Amino acid sequence: YWFSSIGNFQSTSVSVGEDNINKASVEQLVELKGIGEKTALKIVEYREKEGNFKSVDDLVNVKGVGTKTMDKIRGQLTVKDDKKQ
Repeated sequence: YWFSSIGNFQSTSVSVGEDNINKASVEQLVELKGIGEKTALKIVEYREKEGNFKSVDDLVNVKGVGTKTMDKIRGQLTVKDDKKQ
């Protein structure tokens, strides 16, 4: 039962709305089509080193994220905090 509760919580938190790339964890980023664990780690490392992304398209500055990947994931991401809108 414990696993099932955790699993349901994670899938709900990842799939609802748009993921804020300035707050998303590696686990959340891996859920995106075209983003594997290595690329998700690079995104988080880039964000920690360079600061928050100013736009979703800034992800192309991360090695491993190209225009084809951006075309797949752009609509699933945001840089805005939904709680402040």
